[in-house]
Amino acid sequence: MNYTYLHKDELSRYGTPNEFQGYQHGDTNISCIWVELPPGGGPRLHKHPYEEVFMVQEGQATFTVGSDTLEVKAGSIVIVPAGVPHKFINSGEGLLRQVDIHASPRFITEWLED
Repeated sequence: MNYTYLHKDELSRYGTPNEFQGYQHGDTNISCIWVELPPGGGPRLHKHPYEEVFMVQEGQATFTVGSDTLEVKAGSIVIVPAGVPHKFINSGEGLLRQVDIHASPRFITEWLED
């Protein structure tokens, strides 16, 4: 049996901490980010040529997906189709923890805001 095991603390040797890009670990076809953001934090508007799945584990966030705005809390899953502009912000009072799963072996991001 051939498998890979690593701890998220090991990811910093590949670049940004908390980012797992599948291509760096054999033929893994997904990438993911462990998100831990303080209130007010979040990425600016962007899109990907693949689907992205957000699994909110703790806290509260406001997502913009296309022209829709969603208020989500821990336990929520948001699925953004390929090519749809999106962003999120920690709109709660505590830490936002979520896992963002990219359906791609590497991150491909087109930033739409400065």
